Amino acid sequence: MSYKNEFISFMAECEVLTFGDFTLKSGRKAPYFINAGKYRTGAQLRRLGEFYADCIAENGIEGDNLFGPAYKGIPLACSAAIALSEKYNRDTGFCFDRKEVKDHGEGGVFVGKQPVDGEKVIIIEDVITSGKAFSEVYPKLKAAANVDITGMVITVDRMEKALDSQTGALQQIYQDYGVRVYPIVTINDIIDAIESGVIDGKEYLGKMREYRAEYGIN
Repeated sequence: MSYKNEFISFMAECEVLTFGDFTLKSGRKAPYFINAGKYRTGAQLRRLGEFYADCIAENGIEGDNLFGPAYKGIPLACSAAIALSEKYNRDTGFCFDRKEVKDHGEGGVFVGKQPVDGEKVIIIEDVITSGKAFSEVYPKLKAAANVDITGMVITVDRMEKALDSQTGALQQIYQDYGVRVYPIVTINDIIDAIESGVIDGKEYLGKMREYRAEYGIN
């Protein structure tokens, strides 16, 4: 089994990938939902970090520091940094942002390895639907230092149009910021996994294809 199918099975086992009727943050009604908040144990986080590390290594993404946007991105960046060290002998820093600037002690917006000029930063996130989250964290990083954002790694590319255009959210990010987004898997990978029996969910394939026809990109 490829690491992509292993990851899809892992998401289903952890109840991160579920099927039904869901209203997304974007307001869209979807037949599936991905909730990284369902990762609840140390063993799950360790395995999750390995999948991020595999994606980073497979795509040759360079990085000195992993940035995980608060809040869900915090454990993701930590687990990915550990996995890169253990599995690929790459010792990177990691950091995350505060929702509010700390006005006492050391102060500042970031916790962990502080961004510095010229540093290569990889953003670690869970899922992108509209691209709004990226547009919020990008200026934070650039305001802190003249960093080189070499990529953004996410668990799943939903392959959907951005809210205000016919362009996919990942493609829009590249057009607007010049940053490539690398998913561990895409929604097409998930559909293929259902069809081939890697995971259950064949009863939802019709609704998933309808959803892709309405909101999806090729």
